[in-house]
Amino acid sequence: MKVVAFNGSPRKDGNTSMLIRNVLGVLEALGIETETVQVGGKQLRGCVACFRCMENKNRHCAVDKDMLNDCIDRMLSADGIILGSPVYFSCMTPEIKALIDRAGMVSRANDMMFRRKVGAAVVAARRAGAVHTFDSINHFFTIGEMIIPGANYWNMGFGREKGEVENDAEGLGIMKTLGENMAWLLKKIAG
Repeated sequence: MKVVAFNGSPRKDGNTSMLIRNVLGVLEALGIETETVQVGGKQLRGCVACFRCMENKNRHCAVDKDMLNDCIDRMLSADGIILGSPVYFSCMTPEIKALIDRAGMVSRANDMMFRRKVGAAVVAARRAGAVHTFDSINHFFTIGEMIIPGANYWNMGFGREKGEVENDAEGLGIMKTLGENMAWLLKKIAG
């Protein structure tokens, strides 16, 4: 089993990354392979509404000048997907939004190709906007017929400056619970 996490923060080793690492650490300790892909700060553009994915049906976006198709391939090869983002003006980063919009369209064009994969949102926030960001990311999972594991609270941690999220004991506990529940669900699905 494998989980791939996408870090949407342009700060490669910032608070979002720290939260993701906490979830992945639990998954690894429970025998699940993990991988992190840095998308924040990379060239990843939004959907251009060409609808060629609906014609091509080749599990790829027709716009192939950025990293999106590599991300799709990694999502397809994984059993679970984590999308992590800091809060930017009460929502996710543009890179995570572009990943959601384009991968989502390709999935719909290809018979809901992420169906029944396990998906989890991880959100880092300074103060507000975390619930909206969490909900927005989860919309990608639900419309794609994916399965979302719960935790003992919404999957968010708080901190502004790099590393401050490590002081959010409740947030770190939520990530631990998320990792445990995600691993349990993945193993149940695998049978």
